[in-house]
Amino acid sequence: MKKVRLSVYLDPDMMAQLTALADRKQQPKSLIAEAAITSFLTPDDADRREALVTRRLDLLTRQGERLERDLWIAAETLALFIRFWLTVTPPLPESAQAAAQAKGRERFEAFLETLGRRLAKGRSVIREVSLDTSAGRPPHRAESTANGQSISNEDPR
Repeated sequence: MKKVRLSVYLDPDMMAQLTALADRKQQPKSLIAEAAITSFLTPDDADRREALVTRRLDLLTRQGERLERDLWIAAETLALFIRFWLTVTPPLPESAQAAAQAKGRERFEAFLETLGRRLAKGRSVIREVSLDTSAGRPPHRAESTANGQSISNEDPR
């Protein structure tokens, strides 16, 4: 391959360094200059690592934004449910409060047992609902707790 001539102006210190290296390596200055220019124009490992780190940071940023959005949706859903529940649930008379509190404790214990089982199995109601919805099935299958209460959408598959 025929080479093209290039004239450059170098600082006297830079020219001295180039001459010293050429003498030490016993190579022509143009070969060393060409290797330096090639090295400068070719991405090195540091550039590739920087690109990889940048891509990874972009991925982590998107994941963080998605988590933030999902958390906001969950908090908004819970707040809306609480407001709705407080709006439609009539107050109990004094005579029924003790029985209602006992039933509430019993239901809460059953809820905790079911939650523990689901967490131990790695199950998620949200994932099941999204799978049911994407498969065209109605997302309302209930799991019975120890006391017969139906509290979750656990998929029997």
